[in-house]
Amino acid sequence: MHVTVIDYKAGNLTSVLKALRHLGAEPVVTDGDLDLVENAERIVLPGVGHFQATERLDATGLTQAIRAAIARGVPFLGICVGMQWLYAGSSEARKQPGIAHFTERCARFPEGQEKVPHVGWNSLEVRTGSRLLAGVEPGEFVYFTHSFKAPVTAHTAAITEYIEPFSSAVERGNVMGVQFHPEKSGTTGLKILRNFLSWEGKEIA
Repeated sequence: MHVTVIDYKAGNLTSVLKALRHLGAEPVVTDGDLDLVENAERIVLPGVGHFQATERLDATGLTQAIRAAIARGVPFLGICVGMQWLYAGSSEARKQPGIAHFTERCARFPEGQEKVPHVGWNSLEVRTGSRLLAGVEPGEFVYFTHSFKAPVTAHTAAITEYIEPFSSAVERGNVMGVQFHPEKSGTTGLKILRNFLSWEGKEIA
């Protein structure tokens, strides 16, 4: 199975590629080859760091190519900043738009007794019916590192509590996103990636 992994120069792709290969996938990386996106069987958009880095997706034409792939029913998974990019935008970079697959915006955790960023292992409260999180038991732990988070909405597939509840996974049609890093989340993360790779797709959002 071929997986197109988008590189917009925001973070190390090594662990994502290693996890995908471990599960039997054949990832191919692109930082601007639109033909690879046009012919993709599945797309993964990983990322760490600042939301402003997603401007590269606009500059290279990848944003429009990804939109078209999603419209064709290609399964799409955003990881960390890659999930936040699925929203209208983020207060981290107010002038940089996301793809607006979800109409809400991401925001920074409020300051309080807990430290920001949220770094380390935390548990998932999985909502019934998620295909991405099928087989994940209540309370399983995954690895996070982020200062900005998505709100809980009807498209939330899992909730995590840190300072306040936030969407740790989202799902709508053929588009899925996780705030945590499945490639760094042990057997639970591999289970989630396997669910993404095995889903047949074509349920257009």
